[in-house]
Amino acid sequence: MSSLHRLLTDEGFERGNSHTKKTKQVRFKDRTENDSIVLPIHICHSRRSFDNTSRPKVRNVKGSSVSVTNSSKRPPGSDSGKSKNSLSCSRMDEPSMDEVATRAVISILSGYAGKFSKDSCFRETVREKCYYLCFARNGISTDSNNGGILTSLELGMKSAEKLLICPQGMWTDTFTNSIRLLTVVVASLNSSAKGSSSSSTRGTPNSHLSACAQLYLSIVYKMEKNDVMSAKHLLQVFCDDPFLARTHLLPELWEHFFLPHLLHLKIWYGNEVESLSGLYNDKDKTMKSLKKLYNGQMDKGTTLFALYYKEWLSVGPQRAPPAPSVPLPSKRSYVSSRRGSLDSSATHSSISKSLYQTVFGHNLDPPSLEFDEMNRRAMNEWDLETEKKASENHRTPNHRRHSKSELKAETRKTEHHTRLFPCQSVPAETASSSSSTRRTRNTHLIPGDVANAISTICSSNNLSECEISIRLIIKAWLNNNLKGNSTLENAISKVPVIEGMLEVLFSSSCDEVLELTVSLLAELITRNEAIRVIILNSDPQLEIFSRLLRSTSLFLKAAVLLCLVKPNAKQMISAEWVPLVLRVLEFGDQSQTLFSVKSSPQEAAYYFLDQLLTGFDEDKNLENARQIVSIGGLNLLVKRVDLGDINEKNRAASVILCCIRADGSCRHFLAKNLNKGSVLQLLLLGNQIFQCHALTLLTELLCLNRTSEKANFLHGLLGGCCNLNTMHIFFIYLRKARIEERPIVASLMLQLDLLGDPVQCSVYRKEAVDALVEGLDCRVCNEKVQEQSARALSLLEGHFTYAGEANAEHWLLRQAGFDYDSVDSSHRKDYFIADMLHTNEEDGALQKWQREAATALINCGSNRLLAALCDSVSNGIPCLARASMVTISWMSGFVHWISSRDVKAAWCLTLIPRLAQSLNRDKAIEERVLACLSLVSVMKIADCGDMMFPMSKEDVMESLGELLPLTWTAKELISMVTQR
Repeated sequence: MSSLHRLLTDEGFERGNSHTKKTKQVRFKDRTENDSIVLPIHICHSRRSFDNTSRPKVRNVKGSSVSVTNSSKRPPGSDSGKSKNSLSCSRMDEPSMDEVATRAVISILSGYAGKFSKDSCFRETVREKCYYLCFARNGISTDSNNGGILTSLELGMKSAEKLLICPQGMWTDTFTNSIRLLTVVVASLNSSAKGSSSSSTRGTPNSHLSACAQLYLSIVYKMEKNDVMSAKHLLQVFCDDPFLARTHLLPELWEHFFLPHLLHLKIWYGNEVESLSGLYNDKDKTMKSLKKLYNGQMDKGTTLFALYYKEWLSVGPQRAPPAPSVPLPSKRSYVSSRRGSLDSSATHSSISKSLYQTVFGHNLDPPSLEFDEMNRRAMNEWDLETEKKASENHRTPNHRRHSKSELKAETRKTEHHTRLFPCQSVPAETASSSSSTRRTRNTHLIPGDVANAISTICSSNNLSECEISIRLIIKAWLNNNLKGNSTLENAISKVPVIEGMLEVLFSSSCDEVLELTVSLLAELITRNEAIRVIILNSDPQLEIFSRLLRSTSLFLKAAVLLCLVKPNAKQMISAEWVPLVLRVLEFGDQSQTLFSVKSSPQEAAYYFLDQLLTGFDEDKNLENARQIVSIGGLNLLVKRVDLGDINEKNRAASVILCCIRADGSCRHFLAKNLNKGSVLQLLLLGNQIFQCHALTLLTELLCLNRTSEKANFLHGLLGGCCNLNTMHIFFIYLRKARIEERPIVASLMLQLDLLGDPVQCSVYRKEAVDALVEGLDCRVCNEKVQEQSARALSLLEGHFTYAGEANAEHWLLRQAGFDYDSVDSSHRKDYFIADMLHTNEEDGALQKWQREAATALINCGSNRLLAALCDSVSNGIPCLARASMVTISWMSGFVHWISSRDVKAAWCLTLIPRLAQSLNRDKAIEERVLACLSLVSVMKIADCGDMMFPMSKEDVMESLGELLPLTWTAKELISMVTQR
């Protein structure tokens, strides 16, 4: 059942950003034939725009679901009141969700066709099926036009196979011939279908011939790497003959691609078959009629969705028509002997799922629960009356209702649990035989009906009895709370009772019972810490809670209860936890009341996110963070930073930082869409931890590979917050910041100040330069301060890859003609991509920025900054020494822009001797190349050539000799020195 996973892997497509291989993607989960998705993840909506008001509402249809371009309504029954729009779920600079879904559809379909050329077994299977369907029962003849169709089809199929071994020079002709032959078959069959009533050719249904021709057309176009055409022709197979395609020709593809849209039909059919098991009169005839009705509706649904996706691939998902609705058969015409009340139970199941979820296999609420709940609503008066009597006489014989054991095997598979719970519907006689297995003690002080209810929770295998018992216990609990009676609390706090309640949570589909149970457990936990331990021991993998979080109306209350339980990361290993938690975060803005417990689901969501992002090993933590990014969680987090209080802003900022570390390219979306004023509020109003998160976030968002993006981000920061000027906020913060924070704050201040007059040295600029010089003093600064100083220098340089890695050194070495790849190829691809993204316009903008920054620093910092940089090269820790050399190199290229002769002379006098030392052979090769590049720039300045050069011509030749084949600057410098 993992074929789709393999298909996507073979095509190189994984969830989310297919162009970024560094991003680890969520994989397919193996599906059973009845795996389904009832609840959409509300995070994954249209990625076209950040405007959350543009999201279309989901249509309330029966049968199939909407596509990914639609979204889901706010879950009914949540305490948060009115529905609210979800956020768009893309990074603005990344492909939209529509584009990702379209690529997924194309990849799945064309990838399936691509198996023909990769898998010999698959190729033989396709050949045998098509030959049997088209030729095995009929001789091939060209005596008539119809015989010509068969001949063309056979030749086209053989020609397609020849492409696998065709010489390069003949490939195009063979491909053209294959397309021509197969297209002739399709055109002829279409023409004959319109011109005559005949539906067969020499005894073979035309639909069979057309389907096989379309399949081979899909295969041929895949060989030609035309994936879109390949996908369209494969979809046409399901249009031409849906029954043949789904049952014989392409059953595996149909099961994974179409069945999730039509699962409600399969569930309905299974239920109808089960309901006919006791029928004796005309059973065979009735079953035959039922099967015919089912197949007809399934074929219709398959055709509708195949046409829908064909249209989608032609015009795009946003312009495609609405997703088709495939209702259940409206009448039970296949049987007339059954009582009419059964008609009401043929409820139209509505299994809502988006294309994105279908493709990526998110398993949410199983269809069995929804179907069971609809059956419960359709119970007739007899059922309700029986339940009423049962509440009075607790063990009514033969009282049965739907439970987990009564759900047919197919829908049970979606539970993904091997654990068997005793709360299952069995005859009362059977239940009573085991009623003594687990009984609580000391219940003699409790009223008889409540004591019986407690015993039932512990022992009964009848779900209905357990549900009634929950109601009785809750009623007694609420009454006793008013009287302050603790006897009942002690009785229901026993391990068997808690375990029984958990079994009800696992098995029941009655929202009322589930909510009552969740509320009672929440209140018990707040009174007794031992209850939390019992729950964790009984449900160590949180299977019950993941089921509740997938529900429609109870997921917020379930989140509150789970937060009280305080699970740790090792219990949240499933990939579905990230989208489930984000769903709670999105809709959990209103507090939930569980009896006397009142708590915020958002608080719970942040607790879970902290576990998911910090509680595992580094690889798993990063994988979970990347999943947040890929399913659009950044949109939600951005909104929470904007709308939340100061505490939530900090929590959301902390999660965003984890996402940046996992996927650096998301900086571009955040820099554009994050509310800068909200981040400044953290810096201004928060405590030390909040301020640290805010400063780190601002620092990360400056690591952009485009100067224009960085300028826009800085201009956004200048808006200030709380009626305070941004520069003043940073100025005040710089004064009180910890010593290791001061270099970063100084770098931010400098860049904001340079947006104004780059020539005029303001008080902010002077203060920032002083802080930088202080951070570069290796004699008094510890290693942590030096690391932050190196980071501050890289921010000033402004050269970063798309993923946010500092790139200035690589860029300078390339300017010097140095073959960087020969030294370090670990990040070769990232740097190559970064270079490709730098257009002439971007290079010009970056050069202008560096020129203004260099001249401002040289003029304002005078010789103090240069001396500090030179000292860092000699005495700093390795990262600071390298960062200082890089800074000297790019600033040296702009010294000639300085108007003051004295400043230029002082720069040269300080710099030349220090750079000459870096030419020694004991230095790293990169440092020597950078020093050589800097010396060439400085020596070109007027009068510098006459200054005392600390090396003789012989020493220069010896030091630079091995650099001659590595960089043009060595030859240039030798020429300058020898001509003095």
